[in-house]
Amino acid sequence: MDFEGYFSALRGRDILVMGLGVSNRPLVRLLLAHGCRVTACDKTPREKLDAEALALEAGGCTLHVGEHYLEGLAADVVFRTPGMHPDTPALAALRAAGAVVTSEMDAFFSLCPCRTIAVTGSDGKTTTTTLIGEILKAAGKTVWLGGNIGTPLLEKVPLMRPENFAVVELSSFQLLDMTHSPEIAVVTNLAPNHLDIHKDMDEYIRAKKNVFRFQSAAGKLIVNADNAITAPMVGNGKTERFSRAAEADCCCLGGKIYLHGDTLMDASEILLPGTHNIENYMAAILATSGLASASDVRGVARSFGGVEHRIELVRTVRGVRYYNDSIASSPSRTIAGLRAFPEKVILIAGGYDKHIPYDVLGPEIAAHVKLLVLGGATGAKIREAAETAENCPPIVECANFTEAVYAAARAARPGDTVLMSPASAAFDQFKNFMERGNYFKQLVWEME
Repeated sequence: MDFEGYFSALRGRDILVMGLGVSNRPLVRLLLAHGCRVTACDKTPREKLDAEALALEAGGCTLHVGEHYLEGLAADVVFRTPGMHPDTPALAALRAAGAVVTSEMDAFFSLCPCRTIAVTGSDGKTTTTTLIGEILKAAGKTVWLGGNIGTPLLEKVPLMRPENFAVVELSSFQLLDMTHSPEIAVVTNLAPNHLDIHKDMDEYIRAKKNVFRFQSAAGKLIVNADNAITAPMVGNGKTERFSRAAEADCCCLGGKIYLHGDTLMDASEILLPGTHNIENYMAAILATSGLASASDVRGVARSFGGVEHRIELVRTVRGVRYYNDSIASSPSRTIAGLRAFPEKVILIAGGYDKHIPYDVLGPEIAAHVKLLVLGGATGAKIREAAETAENCPPIVECANFTEAVYAAARAARPGDTVLMSPASAAFDQFKNFMERGNYFKQLVWEME
């Protein structure tokens, strides 16, 4: 079914859109434009809704918001927001009553007219997705970049052409009930994450596998051979692996990156710091193999400086370098950040508790941190992990994020590196990791 056919089939039907986040607002407008009866449900109380949300109401959308937003619901079709588990009782009741439950992203994959590449994993999703897009653009391709990276793509479908590429980042929440997979799927790595939402680690892994579960025999799966969970994965079509430890379809050995046995480039040509970014780059190389030239790949490696909130150099103040790694909402992500620096750093960590283990972080803190500054709900867990390890660095505990940044700045001396890499989500004090990162940058820029 094409785009117009899909939405025309919904005309006159009762549609529920669960959540009024970034991806669902364009969806509401699309549904209204095609004559649907739309109700948008969100837990935000009316008095806290912004002007854009209220404009949807003025355009014909019924708003069902506040504490009881999941009560008294009925619909023909429900679009689930990624943050709502498919087994939520309200969704289960709607299904039992005959409603079809789908999502903006699943609808996109069913309607997308161009080639699709999707990236998921516990860490490195955004950087890898962005690298794939940059390499394809260097090769002269038209690229539509979106998904969990922040740009809704469904409304862009009428503008896409068969020769274009949709490069999409997918979270486990988006993948939970997906019924479509991209032509090329990348799983960067997997480690415990989001266990505050997922029932258990098995469900988290099963969700991630949906990125390739529905591929045809013509599909391609790319996985990390060095990760115990992803290494055994096999797709329905071709499966390729990347590795920093052994020979693979793309590997980094002796400081050189090889693609299918041939030397492609020196790893030192990659501008992004850290061995984890070598992994991200190898994943991008395999995803674009046959679609871009070696010179395209090398050109992006030498020029791409990274994505905001991902080991982002904010400023050097009185000889102290401040890095924003707010995206690091898990221990594995913070470990990758710590390993990106040759020197020991002053680490600011702690935040919202996703109920994931922190024991693996302890030895890494001992090896890479000269001062640990903690705050937030996970501060005590991180402290316990650090103190369990030998050679635990000095620890400073702070009441809130602002105090933690100031404490790190007071302790820093010329030549030091301050890394804000929380190993935790931001929701205890901020709306999301972007807000946390931007606030950190604001504090750093206000320093004299």
